[in-house]
Amino acid sequence: MLHERWLEIVRACPDQIALTDLTLGQRWTFRELASEGVRAGPGDGGQAAFPRDASAQFILDVLRAWRSGQVVCPLELEQPPPVLPGGLPAGIAHLKTTSATTASPRVVAVTAPQLLADARNIVATMGLRPDWPNLGVISLAHSYGFSNLVLPLLLHGIPLVLVGAALPEAVRRAAATERAVTLAAVPALWRSWHGADAIPPNVRLAISAGAPLPLALEQNVFAMRGLKIHNFYGCSECGGIAYDATAGPRLDAACVGAPMRGVAVSVAQDGCLEVRGPAVAQTCWPQPAPCLREGVFHTSDLGEISFGLIYLRGRAGDQINVAGRKVPPETIERALASHPGVRECLVFGVPSAEAERGETIVACLAAEAGLGAEPLRQFLMTTLPAWQVPRQWWFVESLAPNERGKLSRAEWRKRYLAAAGGK
Repeated sequence: MLHERWLEIVRACPDQIALTDLTLGQRWTFRELASEGVRAGPGDGGQAAFPRDASAQFILDVLRAWRSGQVVCPLELEQPPPVLPGGLPAGIAHLKTTSATTASPRVVAVTAPQLLADARNIVATMGLRPDWPNLGVISLAHSYGFSNLVLPLLLHGIPLVLVGAALPEAVRRAAATERAVTLAAVPALWRSWHGADAIPPNVRLAISAGAPLPLALEQNVFAMRGLKIHNFYGCSECGGIAYDATAGPRLDAACVGAPMRGVAVSVAQDGCLEVRGPAVAQTCWPQPAPCLREGVFHTSDLGEISFGLIYLRGRAGDQINVAGRKVPPETIERALASHPGVRECLVFGVPSAEAERGETIVACLAAEAGLGAEPLRQFLMTTLPAWQVPRQWWFVESLAPNERGKLSRAEWRKRYLAAAGGK
């Protein structure tokens, strides 16, 4: 099904440029890319193929696997292949690996119709266009990059320009090769490019996902450049969920936009969002997960829906227990991020030395030089109840995201406890 759809794209626009690899200095039309895929030969006969994120070879490996009927399991360059005991569920065409920061590694098993549905939802909701090629700066192996870059290329004829590096000057040079471009990235990259004054002037569609997009960053980019960065929210288990298609900056950082086309979102009894639609994955494997079954994905994101817009109110597992009262760390993070001296912040709970308090709130942040804990504490006291103000403050140079472009509370909490000697 996927290979047949690819051949339809080739027949529709054979001589248009499909793929550009700036590191290799090569370009392929759709016809040439199809020919390269054929010359790559059949797969090795294994159950799955493991394309690795590097260059145009990643695209060719996907095409080869589709042509030979193999299951595609994209991997980062240094990521070992997952162990696939026994046979995969019938009809599976794609495997997504999870980051496994809080649980054992597993894969999300997806069928061809589910991949087609996710790509269709993304292209239709975001308005991806063949005359605005995608600049490829995010990982092709991650669910975000595969769905926003690889699938639009192969299933909808949206050209892809592989940049090779996300450095500001590399992005500037890459964008200059096209009249107009679409640029999908993560907040850390948008912050870096904005700070270096390197956001290309011919970006027609700007997308951010993988982590919450700071409201101040979105507003500053719009004020200085007139460019709206569109917030995109999705999960590996169900593909795209919501997208902010509005023309101006959001007013509420908790808002992640409206449900994607073809996606239905509701709030379950426990306050978490539930997602339904043809793009919801088949199952988790090798162990099925109760959160994913029969076309429904029960997220761990606490949310609200108001006037057709989705608002995230934290994660069920991230809530901090302070003397029996629960607070979502996002509430404190939003208040901290509104301080002009705070560049980045994460908030999490650690076991309290006073057993009756449950947990102690820790604020981990990168801030302007000279800004200390006491001014920030006083600042928060004007907007938060005293019990929600962090007791511990950890100042760092920067909050580096993990290999998937995300800021992980679990990872930074582990670092904090190690630095504090486990106390």
